[in-house]
Order: sequence, then C-alpha cells, then structure tokens
Amino acid sequence: MPEAESSEVSVLPLAAEFPAATEAEWTALVDAVLRKAKRIGEDAPEGAGVEKLVRRSPEGIAVRPLYTEVPDAPVGVPGAAPFVRGATADGPVPDGWDVRQRHAGTDADDLRAAVLADLENGVTSVWLDGVAPADLPHVLGDVLLDLAPVVLDAGAGDQAALAEAFLALAAERGTGEALLGTLGLDPVGLRARTGDGPAVDSVVALAERVAADHPLVRAVVVDALPVHAAGGSDAQELGFALAAGLEYLRVLEPLGVPTASRLLEFRLAATAEQFPTIAKLRAARRLWARVTEACGSAQGEGAQPMAQHAVASPTMYTRRDPYVNLLRGTLAGFSAGVGGADAVTVAPFDAALGAAQPFSRRIARNTQALLVEESHLARVIDPAGGSFYVESLTDELARAAWAFFQEIEAAGGAVAALDSGFVAERTAEVRARRERDAATRKRPLTGVSEFPDLDEKPVERQPLPGRPGGGLPVYRPAGAYEEFRDRSDAVLAETGSRPRAFLATLGPLAAYTARAGFTRNLLQAGGIEPVEAGPTETAADVTAAFAEAGTPVAVLCSTDRIYAERAAETVAALREAGATHVLLAGKSDLEGLDGTLHAGCDALAVIDAVFEATAVFEKSGHQEGAR
Repeated sequence: MPEAESSEVSVLPLAAEFPAATEAEWTALVDAVLRKAKRIGEDAPEGAGVEKLVRRSPEGIAVRPLYTEVPDAPVGVPGAAPFVRGATADGPVPDGWDVRQRHAGTDADDLRAAVLADLENGVTSVWLDGVAPADLPHVLGDVLLDLAPVVLDAGAGDQAALAEAFLALAAERGTGEALLGTLGLDPVGLRARTGDGPAVDSVVALAERVAADHPLVRAVVVDALPVHAAGGSDAQELGFALAAGLEYLRVLEPLGVPTASRLLEFRLAATAEQFPTIAKLRAARRLWARVTEACGSAQGEGAQPMAQHAVASPTMYTRRDPYVNLLRGTLAGFSAGVGGADAVTVAPFDAALGAAQPFSRRIARNTQALLVEESHLARVIDPAGGSFYVESLTDELARAAWAFFQEIEAAGGAVAALDSGFVAERTAEVRARRERDAATRKRPLTGVSEFPDLDEKPVERQPLPGRPGGGLPVYRPAGAYEEFRDRSDAVLAETGSRPRAFLATLGPLAAYTARAGFTRNLLQAGGIEPVEAGPTETAADVTAAFAEAGTPVAVLCSTDRIYAERAAETVAALREAGATHVLLAGKSDLEGLDGTLHAGCDALAVIDAVFEATAVFEKSGHQEGAR
C-alpha cells in the first residue's frame, strides 16, 4: 500500500530570498521617514514615528499602523456562539444576503409601482416607511407576502395600527404561517426620534400573536439609527442597541429568551468607513450573544444569534455633488456584506434630496446585485475573519460598546436614559468632535468640503415629508457647507455673481500654485468664487488686479520666502486699495492680517467671515461701483 500522505500543512515561502524583516527594523524605517518629513524631531525616541501614525476613533480606540497578532477574544465559528463569524453556519452562501429597498412617500400609486419594479429587478424585500394603514392593501396589491418579506415602518404614526393592517391583509389572503416580514414595532426607537412614544410593553400583544401564528415574522425592530444620526460613535450605537433590545427581552420574558430574541431585528448603520462597519456588525453579534446568554442562564437557554439589518447611513449622503453618494453607498453595502448583515439597504444616491427616482432606485439595487452576483462577495463566510486589524478592532469596539451599555443600564435602561437626556448628552460629546473634524476638514467630504464644483448642475427632487423632531438631533456632516452653498446660490440669483475672494498670488506660477490651489478648494467649499491675480512681481501688480475683482476680501498665496520679502508691503497696499478682510495662505504672525488659511484651520469660520465681509461690501454699494 502507498504511504499515507503527511497531514502537515506545507508552507508557501514568499520572498524567501530576502532576509526576514523584524518589527524593530520596520519601526526604524518609519521613524526615519517621519524625521525626514519633519513630523518628529531628530532626537525623538525610538518608535515616535509609529506613535505619530496612530489615530483615534470616536470611541477613543487607537488605530495603529501595524497589527501583528490576533487578540485573545471569543470568535467561534459561523453559526455558533458567540456568532462573531455569522449567525448561521452557511452565512449568505450561495444566494447572498437579503437585498432590501426602502420606500418612503405618501402617494400609494407611486409606491405600488416602485415596490413592484424593485421586486421584479433584484430586490428581495421591501421596507415601507410612513405608509398609512389604509393604503397598505393597495401598495402591496402585487406583492406575494409568502415570497417577499415586507418590513413596516410607521414613522411617527401608529405602529400597532400599521401592524394590524398588515396582519389583516395576510389573513385575508390566507398567507398563514408562510407570512414573511417585520411588523416594525419599536416604541424605544420612536422615543429616540421624537422624544415620545408608547410604553415598551405595548409590543407584547402583537409579539405573542406573531410567535404563535407566524413563525417567519419578526415583530420588533431595535433601531439604533437615531443614535448614529445624532452623531454618536459606533460604540454608542451598539451600546444603545443592546439596551433597547434588553428592554424588549424583559417585557417578552414569558415567551422565553430564544423566542423573544427571534422576534427582534436590529437596525444598524453602515458607513463609507469599511473596517469600522465590518467590525461593528461582528461585535454586535458577539455582544447580543452575551446578553441573551445572561438572560437565559436561569432557564438553561444559551446565547442567541442577532438578526441584523444594515442600512447605508442616511447622514453620510450629501445634497451637493450627489453622484459621489454612489461610491458611499457602494462602500456601505460592501462593508455590510463583509460584516455579515442578514439584510442590507443601500439608499439611492439622491436620498438626501427627496423622493428617489426610478433611475436612482435601480442603481441602488444594482449596486448590491453587483456585489452579490458579479463580485461573488457572498460566496465567502466572514471574509474579514482572521485579519489582525479586523479582529483587534472587533474586540476593542465590543469592549467600548459594552461599557456604554452598562452606563445606560446604570441610568435605568434605554427609555430612562433617553428621557433623562443621558443619551443625548453623551452623543453630543462625540458629535462636537465630528463637527470640529468637518469644520477643519480633518474628515473630508468629497465634492463638498473637498474638490467642490461651483458649476455643478443642481439635482432637483420632490421633497419628502419631514420627520418630526423632539428626540435626538440629526447631524449631517455636509450640512454646514451646504448651507453656505445655498447662500451663495441665493446671492448669484439676486445679483448675478457669487461672493468673491481675490487671490493675491505673489511671484511666478510655480511659487504660488500649491497654496492658491488649497485656497480655491477651501473657498469653493462655501460657494465663494476665487478670482486670481496671476503672476505678479510688485505690490502695484497685485492692487491693479484687486481693483478689477469686485470684492473686499484678499488672500495672499505664495511661498514663505516670498512672504518674507513682499507680504507686509502687499498687505499695506491692499488695505490702501480698499481691502477690508485680508488673509494669508499658510501660517504667519504678520501684522495686519485678519487670519490665515492652512491645513487644520476652521474652514467654516473662514468661509463665514468672507461671507460677512462681502455682505457688508454689497450693502455699501461698492461692488456695483467696482464693476
């Protein structure tokens, strides 16, 4: 008989002809590069360069430039507790996750047509947002309720009434135990969005009916999107989701933990930051497994899986340059799929503008179709599993989320923490950091705060009914810049030109082009039109060009060497020529300046000051005279 093959795994040597590099050698190389770039001093200690590259997430998690080991944390295998690698043993293989499209609006005929078009072209479930109970039979007239899951969302309306209408429709059609969908009961989420809502135990009666009669239907949505939309961190979003889910487990305790957990579906945000999104979904399953394990320990009931609906973050979408949202949605959908979400919603690119069009809905569903069918993303279970970085981030995020969950529980639970303002206060702290990062462009928004196009053609959409306020605020990072762009458009419509700023470019093109480009980018983010002097040799050249610009705002752009030679003289000449607001691109303590523009400066403050200066100028009638 032939000898049995060895069971040892052979090792494929990569770059074996080169000597193995140590971490110490890599650290020394990083330090050398950062010393050369003057980001650390010549006498900085070993490893200072690596530390310089460490950044902090909103939770305070250190994101390091290199990971060399997997943390000692529970991971398990797909389909087994703690479900980090997936809630089921086969994951999304082979058909992919549930492609879920959101439909919002009040016109029942339009909704019916849109729902049917989506289901016929790749969508596998529909999410109805704000549909009136009376319109439900018409909207779902062409939908087979035992084939296409329907997820209900009453918005600020009566959740129970909408759920009853859905169950009545199913009974009328004789769907019975084959009914699919989610009733969308979520008094905690409603409280987070509006500041008010029914008691948590209002879900019990319908949940018990579903448990008894509809084994494939979920009754309750645990919606953590309001915390995300308020600017909260991923850890805060997860911590709140756990606390809200626990509120429902408590009132559904007579059903037993396995049944009660099966009735819940968690709604979490997926963003364009792919690794945090992947880690968040993996950490969420681990955390919920721990909660259900603890709740069911007395009855001998083990950890339960979490049903996840990942939604492309509505707050990351922009009204300006909206086609960039196609890329944001693609990243969100990719991250949700890799993270193991059971259902994924990618919003149409025009979602921030109003009612989606057939074309934008088609692109949204085809984005997911491409990920599932062409990219075969769903053919691998937990493709990020085993990554040193992803496993580390999953573990650290889980620990941070658990800490916030414990704080909410100490405050009395999710409802009490909302009513007392605890959740609002804690998310406001993170939101303030996000606002600062947006204002300083530390977190750039492509097409809005970076690389804007003042000549872009606006995309018009029919506005959707506004969501009621009263609960947690809604923060859109692009909002402040878009307000300035709206002001600029209004000025253009009224006067025929936008607010302007004169770029006092000193020296030849090669000397000023870098800082002039930086300045143009910053000003245009607020809708301010830059007017450039071009190459200049003297202060007289600058003031001659300034006289034709029709603005009181001037920004010096050049090198530090030329600033030392000509800046003071040029500032004085510009003041003499009528400039009331003079800035300099770069860092400087030169007297006579109203401010500087540089990486990390408050771009929104600069833009606001320019608007104020040009508004005063316009009111005084000087601009008309300059023309």
